[in-house]
Amino acid sequence: MYSVLLSHIQKFISLEPFEIEILESGLGITKIQKIQHVLQEGQICNTMYFITKGCFRQYIINNKGTEQTLQFGVESWWITDYLSFHNQTPSHFYIQAVENSEIIAIEKPVLESLLIQIPKLERYFRIVSQKSFGAAQMRIKFLFTMSAEERYKHFKNQQPDFVQRVPQYMLASYLDFSAEFMSKIRAGKV
Repeated sequence: MYSVLLSHIQKFISLEPFEIEILESGLGITKIQKIQHVLQEGQICNTMYFITKGCFRQYIINNKGTEQTLQFGVESWWITDYLSFHNQTPSHFYIQAVENSEIIAIEKPVLESLLIQIPKLERYFRIVSQKSFGAAQMRIKFLFTMSAEERYKHFKNQQPDFVQRVPQYMLASYLDFSAEFMSKIRAGKV
């Protein structure tokens, strides 16, 4: 039932059978419908989400009232608001299902208990956090150093499945340009 998560964990650490039993006892899979939110701005984020099926996005609504996608997540990725989760402060973000999805949601108290019972999970979550932070840093670099067309081509080469899976307006906002500009790039008119 939790094979996707267990496979992901085993890439970074080894768990003993009794540790897997402890871990599984604290987990549950939830189905989330397309466009449903698991977090809205102003809520305190008490949960980390591991995506077993589907696609999510994290976004803000800027001062012009426009949605700005900051992050996507697909199968075997974690998504959460790390600051709100860690500090227990209101979130500045929305997390929404882009497709009908399934997630393993781990509440903060459950996670804290699991980390005490299975100390090596600390290493796993540290690695996941470092990889996530590194990806965010690279995204910022690309936003500052590449033209809009270069960002699209780079993203298309690195994540070709996203280009087909994600609505174009979301992809355009993630790459920091308008949906109209996205249409021109895809039509080869730029």
